[in-house]
Amino acid sequence: MMTSLTRTNWLRRWTALLLTGVLAGLGGMLLALLLHEIQHLVYGYSQSTVLSPQTFLEGVTDASAQRRFLAIVAAGIVAGCGWWLLGRYGKKRVSISAAVKNPDTPMPGITTMIHALLQIITVAMGSPLGREVAPREVGALFAGGVARQLHLTTTDLRLMIACGAGAGLAAVYNVPLAGAVFTLEVLLVSFSWETAIAALVTSALAAWVATLGLGNEHQYRFTSEIAATSLVFWGALSGPLFGTAAFLFRRLTQRARSKVRNNWQMPVFSLIAFVVLGALSIWFPQLPGNGKGPTQLTLDGDVTLQLALAILCIKVFVIWAVLRGGAEGGLLTPGLTLGALLGSLLFILIGRFFPGSDMAGFALTGAAGFLSASMQMPVTAITLMMEFTRMDHSFLVPVTLCVTGAYMTCRQLEYTKKD
Repeated sequence: MMTSLTRTNWLRRWTALLLTGVLAGLGGMLLALLLHEIQHLVYGYSQSTVLSPQTFLEGVTDASAQRRFLAIVAAGIVAGCGWWLLGRYGKKRVSISAAVKNPDTPMPGITTMIHALLQIITVAMGSPLGREVAPREVGALFAGGVARQLHLTTTDLRLMIACGAGAGLAAVYNVPLAGAVFTLEVLLVSFSWETAIAALVTSALAAWVATLGLGNEHQYRFTSEIAATSLVFWGALSGPLFGTAAFLFRRLTQRARSKVRNNWQMPVFSLIAFVVLGALSIWFPQLPGNGKGPTQLTLDGDVTLQLALAILCIKVFVIWAVLRGGAEGGLLTPGLTLGALLGSLLFILIGRFFPGSDMAGFALTGAAGFLSASMQMPVTAITLMMEFTRMDHSFLVPVTLCVTGAYMTCRQLEYTKKD
């Protein structure tokens, strides 16, 4: 029989879960709306509405070359000065992983909010990094605050922070299942029915709350109806290739971040990086932003050999440059984009040897494989691609084979490097 104390603890935990889901959903929704508003204002498109049928890539392409350049240079100033000032005058930032590992050390509220807003603002203005870390940080911050107010145990506090971060991801991308899997696979690195239910409840609730303001849409348009048999063989064969590429990308980004110093170099190096990005965007309007536009082009089959190769190489360079300059942001969407571009490039080169397959299938498997290895989250990557694209069930086999090969290859290469 449930005692009075047990019933009170149960009610507190469920109250915390529900509040975490609602607050993470509101936070993700508001950050996404802010992102769209800044994009429309900076690049001068769809200014009469926050949610527009015109994509960011279309808006950037329609903007003049001068406007693109100035917008991205301004982003470099905001990034360099913003993070330099935050590092100098703000409280020491506590990352999500650190907060989950040591929940008794709270994330500083003002510092975390400013850090999240800087990411949203700079990505909206053209930074090539992802926007997904900001809603995760806000969700984790809200969850920790709620759990402390309800006087939950340290174990429950850790669970709520992880659920808040996963719910933030679910909210901003409308991926309730992937948000829950991310919580379990990446943040908690464990599974139990109790944690699984908590992750599912918070992520599903957050995603639903966010749709009230953002609409119930998925991220990418994927029109291929069924996976060809040849794509299964391609998924099995290509995994190690995408894993090796992801391993090199991980080393590149880790080294870039390790060299950042919070001194005069940050504003200077950040400005230089964004000036280069702005100049390149004059010829390649696909470069600004987190990469959603180029990914959609590969899924539509609308990239040529020259364009895919150019965007792939330049995208890697500008990501490295802005990270080295001190800009912050996620690597989820950029990693997905690099994998899709590499997959489309390989289709152009050798797709004729896989009859029945198309560029969209190659891009889909490449995106999932590269993402799983670069972010070290194979199950989350598969789930994300399912919810991002609403792909047919037949694509699950080639995607899973590619993800498995890529993830295991990257892991083996990292173990070899450590030895």
